[in-house]
This record gives sequence, structure tokens and C-alpha cells, in this order.
Amino acid sequence: MFCVIYKSNKRDQTYLYVEKKDDFSRVPAELMQGFGQPQLAMILPLDGRKTLANADLEKVKKALTEQGYYLQLPPPPDNLLKQHLQASGKQ
Repeated sequence: MFCVIYKSNKRDQTYLYVEKKDDFSRVPAELMQGFGQPQLAMILPLDGRKTLANADLEKVKKALTEQGYYLQLPPPPDNLLKQHLQASGKQ
């Protein structure tokens, strides 16, 4: 199984995985509107030889099979105030 990974031109660190190059037929129109013009990032085999940087391989494969796409969102921003309070022993 292969997947094609596209980067969003509207949202930083947001990626869309699909089964076939330039085939967004199973991706909801609303998602495509918010995602913007997809920019090809890479084509990757999902055979387990390579790991995904910020996505679980099994979740990606399941999503591709069941819904035809996987959306990778950026990690939540660090809560700097909470980190500071923990470091200073105030929380």
C-alpha cells in the first residue's frame, strides 16, 4: 500500500494523505476548502520500512482504507505559562 502526502498551503504543518496521486474524490469538499491547494510533499510506501514523523502508521492505513484519506494536524502549541509555573514549582 502506498500513500501520497500533500501539504496545505493555508495551514502550517497540516498534511493530507490519500491513496492515489491527485485523487481527492473521497475527501469532503469542506475539508478541501479549508486545506487549500494541495502541494505534493511525498509518495510513501506504507509497508513499515519507513516511519511517519508525526502520524501513527496503523491509524493512517486504517483511515485510508475506511474513509479514503487521513488528515494530519499540527501538534498543539506549548503552554509556556504552564511550563514556567511547573519549572518554578508554583503548580
